[in-house]
Amino acid sequence: MVDEPILRLDHVTKQFPGVRALHDVHMALYPGQVTALLGENGAGKSTIVKILTGIYRPDAGAIHIGGKLQSFSSPRDAWRSGVSAIHQETVMFDDLTVAENIFMGHMPLRSGKRIDWQLMNARAAELLKSVDADFGSEVLLKRLGVAQKHLVEIARALSHDSRIVIMDEPTSALSAREISDLFLIIAQLKAEGRAILFISHKFDEIFRVADRWVCLRDGEHVGEGLIKDVEPRGLVKLMVGRPIDQVFPKKKIEIGEPVLEVVGLSNPTEFADVSFTLHKGEILGFYGLVGAGRSETMQALFGVSKATAGVVKLNGKTLAISSTADAIVSGIAYVPEDRQVQGTVLPFGIRENTTLASLHQHTDKGILSRVSEQKITRKLGGRLSVKAAHWEQRLNELSGGNQQKVVIAKWLATSPKILILDEPTKGIDVGSKAAVHEFMGELASEGLAVILISSELPEIMGMADRIMVMHEGRIVKNFTRAEATAEAIVTAATGGGHHAAA
Repeated sequence: MVDEPILRLDHVTKQFPGVRALHDVHMALYPGQVTALLGENGAGKSTIVKILTGIYRPDAGAIHIGGKLQSFSSPRDAWRSGVSAIHQETVMFDDLTVAENIFMGHMPLRSGKRIDWQLMNARAAELLKSVDADFGSEVLLKRLGVAQKHLVEIARALSHDSRIVIMDEPTSALSAREISDLFLIIAQLKAEGRAILFISHKFDEIFRVADRWVCLRDGEHVGEGLIKDVEPRGLVKLMVGRPIDQVFPKKKIEIGEPVLEVVGLSNPTEFADVSFTLHKGEILGFYGLVGAGRSETMQALFGVSKATAGVVKLNGKTLAISSTADAIVSGIAYVPEDRQVQGTVLPFGIRENTTLASLHQHTDKGILSRVSEQKITRKLGGRLSVKAAHWEQRLNELSGGNQQKVVIAKWLATSPKILILDEPTKGIDVGSKAAVHEFMGELASEGLAVILISSELPEIMGMADRIMVMHEGRIVKNFTRAEATAEAIVTAATGGGHHAAA
């Protein structure tokens, strides 16, 4: 066991106006080991990452690397000290080559300070080979897939000869096979003696890849240790400050009459002959692998795209939805998977985002009433337990879990009859997940009809009354709650099912 850490944080504190982000936090990273940084959204993980990468400076405390005191004034200082980060959302330039992205900010120069393109491409090729990349250094970044862009980010980290590599939710957009490939690269980085800080909400990944763990709660260090000495339940209790006995608080609700009937909904390139019925008070789950057509089907229902065939009836009446405005007026709401791009306006405040889809309810003779907006924001924000300094706080200052709650509040403000939730707990912590699940159950108990799209089997099995499984654009299986097993659902999702009307 390695005794000497390569990086140490001592008594680090960071304060923002009205918010204490970190208080007296300590943490150590060891060469050749993966340390998982745990905590709910808002616990202080992102602030730690920004301090380690030179974006923020701590108000108090110290950073030691290799036993030497460090002070970062910029990300360049962090690079020079051997710290690199691979972020959840890749921050690169699509119209530049792979080599240009890898060496952005530290391109090799010839005399006269001209870029040495030959040397840069050669070095980039070596780095790409070291991470088993299947593409060249001169390819434009926009030609690559998500997993390949992650490899470019890893190569960029290695181009700084980084002793410390931070991975912030690196698997959020990867397939199972791509995740396995990433873990092989992590094993290689460990073998080279690099220290890795790994941030993920997925416990199976943490227990698969990490050697150590550190847990934050409300900006404070609440525990650390070896992964082999802890169980998931213990970590959950540390993260949220209480045990979560029921992660999926499914309520027993009497399912009502049909609300939505979809027959033969089709689009020639995305989905075909999709038929199902949704009832009042029901949570109807949609499961499938990437590319199965779940989101595309729901986006057609919401008017984002257009179906070329099929009939949609709401309370027995045929709908003609040609735009999202038509869907909203009809009582359909859609919480998208990508909340930051499609669900919110991040520079806007909580109030502005909450009322964005229902502004007509807060206007009188064309004049917007801030009092009316504040009233609905307080009501829904309070009901969803949105944690914020005030209702005017900008969304980009909130944690991912609280951003998601605001997106849900925005659509509830339209008083929908049908709520479509597309991956509603993606990228949020276990405490926020439980809160979203509980609220989902409450909405169903009040008679709202809910469609839940999820790639997480425990979530779909824990929350749905019935489960539609899609494969290659078609519903191939329809399970009742009692019939559903993990094996049967996955078999159907991978093509082992048969076409089933719903």
